Amino acid sequence: MKILAPSILSADFTNLSQQIRLVEMGGADWIHCDVMDGHFVPNITFGPFIVEAVNRITNLPIDVHLMIEKPELYIKDFIDAGADYITVHFEEVIHLNRVINQIRELGANAGVVINPSTPVSSVRDIVEYIDLLLIMTVNPGFGGQKFIHNSLRRIHEALELREKSNSRFLIEVDGGINNKIIKSISDAGADVFVAGASIFKAENISAATAELKNIISSK
Repeated sequence: MKILAPSILSADFTNLSQQIRLVEMGGADWIHCDVMDGHFVPNITFGPFIVEAVNRITNLPIDVHLMIEKPELYIKDFIDAGADYITVHFEEVIHLNRVINQIRELGANAGVVINPSTPVSSVRDIVEYIDLLLIMTVNPGFGGQKFIHNSLRRIHEALELREKSNSRFLIEVDGGINNKIIKSISDAGADVFVAGASIFKAENISAATAELKNIISSK
């Protein structure tokens, strides 16, 4: 099944409950939370208290993407707040196996994120232990950026890596995803699609969600 995960990074936080209800009405599968600390990326967003609020609003799985330094210090806080999936950056975590084990032992699904300039092959020795591989299709830090087109090749590489390693991780993509590019991304082999501005900045949030969901669900 193809999974659509609207990112609340682009949502109206003055009316977050209604915004989440609207994507639920449109058929969203997960809610994606982009956590930024102003150090690993040049932007600051929110912490566990927003994840906790989202958890009170929705029963959908919550997918937390940690774009922060030393994420191992905060993983328990996010899981306690309601995170079902937590992804950490390959570029930041030194002891990656340890952090993946930490996430799983605390009861969440664990994933690794790679930036656009990080080769997919870099994660070859961790993929058998993860539930999710998040391929950034823009440089992380801000919403509303344009999709980097060589990401399609990287999705193919991740698919080949999964097959060769006999792993079961989901391939997630995040950045610049809209109704014009999402079919190509789906055809390339992605499983989970994070979309922010193309959903929450649309005139009709539910309709925009439903359109993306319909595209990835069609054969």
